[in-house]
Amino acid sequence: MKRGHVLSVLLTCLVCLGAFAGVLVAKWKPLLGLDLRGGLSVVYCPAAKGSTTTCSPKPVSAAKLDTVVNILDNRANAYGVAQPNINVQGNNVVVQLPGVKNARSVESQLGKTAQLYFRPVLCYAPLYAGPAKKSSTSTSTTSTSTTSTTTPSSSSSTSSSTTTTTTTTPAKSKSSTGGYTPPPTCPSVYKPTGTNSNPQPWTPLKNDPTTPPGFDNPHTNVLLKEQGLNGLRVLLGPSEASGDIIASATPSFTSSGQYIVQFTLTKSGTAIWDNLANRNYHAFVADDLGGIVISAPQINATGAQFGSSGEITGNFTSASANALAIDLNYGALPISLTTQTTEVVSPTLGAAALKAGLLAGLLGLLLVMLYTIFYYRALGIVVVLGLLTTAALIYAIISALGHTSFQLTLDLSGVTGLIVSVGITVDSYVVYFERLKDEVRAGRSIRASVDRGFRSAYRTILSADAVSFIGALVLWWLSVGAVRGFAFMLGLSTIIDVFTAYFFTRPLVIMLGRNRVFTDARHLGVARGLGAVSPSEATA
Repeated sequence: MKRGHVLSVLLTCLVCLGAFAGVLVAKWKPLLGLDLRGGLSVVYCPAAKGSTTTCSPKPVSAAKLDTVVNILDNRANAYGVAQPNINVQGNNVVVQLPGVKNARSVESQLGKTAQLYFRPVLCYAPLYAGPAKKSSTSTSTTSTSTTSTTTPSSSSSTSSSTTTTTTTTPAKSKSSTGGYTPPPTCPSVYKPTGTNSNPQPWTPLKNDPTTPPGFDNPHTNVLLKEQGLNGLRVLLGPSEASGDIIASATPSFTSSGQYIVQFTLTKSGTAIWDNLANRNYHAFVADDLGGIVISAPQINATGAQFGSSGEITGNFTSASANALAIDLNYGALPISLTTQTTEVVSPTLGAAALKAGLLAGLLGLLLVMLYTIFYYRALGIVVVLGLLTTAALIYAIISALGHTSFQLTLDLSGVTGLIVSVGITVDSYVVYFERLKDEVRAGRSIRASVDRGFRSAYRTILSADAVSFIGALVLWWLSVGAVRGFAFMLGLSTIIDVFTAYFFTRPLVIMLGRNRVFTDARHLGVARGLGAVSPSEATA
């Protein structure tokens, strides 16, 4: 029996301390959540038709929401955000990006959540001047507009563009809330071509409002603004392809140092693109993403010359080329989203919250240790050793889970759950030790009490831990946001407490209770901790 108790204690220590040493050797640390590390938190909801600020009252299928999560996760990873936490809560999509530095820039890129369409450029139009009046004169305005060029990936085109990454919001109009009539088709003479890349805008379109968000119908003409194009809008025809034809897009640069965007087409998308290129040879085709023209390149080759790949050249910077590649890669979301809430937590505030949480936890742990040693003497040392081994194991588990596909993050609510779990763990020791006191008061020796007392106390420990675990499980299942972090840490600590009580506390207390050096010690003896007058007076 004694050998079995020693082996149980040693194995428990080996598992806890070995796991702790393992994560230290691997240089793994708990991944800190948004409120401890700083970063960006955005809650999206499916947008109501024709609105950018109102959530749809109709629920969206789980399959579509899962697709949104996957695409947003890919976007976040493409922007270099480490361990993004993106999940579905009800009908909303919650995006948490801890540690992100350029939060506002990343938010604006993630917000481009609409379908990507490839539309032919019909002509340019002036800015919206309002409804037509009875007596009005139209003045033609000549504007310089330089566009990029789409060529096969083997081409060495040097066309330039004014494409930037600035997000321009389409002009709003009263028609955005009461229906929208697509603009008419302009005369073909105004259509830009390879020999007429700086055309005059078709002035009658000044009385047609910009197509509102939510009315970006792929089957009709749309009138949109183009990024980097000031003073003009673009009239686009019906979509000839969607973003689904793009297999991948990557930013690159030529030998002359010019940034470009190279793209590869899917197997089915190759034929679609080749047909589009043949129909629009030497014409301009716009990339319409969420009601914004992110690029309007000229098709510089026939479909047969592309060979399932091509490149977009222009006056790109490293940032704008990367942004365009991400838009092409992940632009095709099945639904439109609108931002419900946005929260940016500064790294300074996160560090202060982490420091306060750790200080509170360590201070509480220290006070608990001192109290148990003062009250239970040598048995209090068991509590200290048990809390240290448990803390080592929990640290190892949290660190390891943060570096798996689960990507567990520790936030302030999780720290709170761990602090609360200290009380639950100490309760298990108190239940056992108080049961030992009852056995000693009943006239039994300490040697006989430690074994008998645990059998009765363990049933109470199991019942109490079961209640805590069920509460944590219900919180995890029904709650959203930070409460889930609290529930997970509480449930994890409760499970560990069940095993620690049986495989560590029980055998260690039994060994101490059978050793007269520990039971008869004058100040820290087990007998004094249990309220026994003298160990020699107890009868078996």
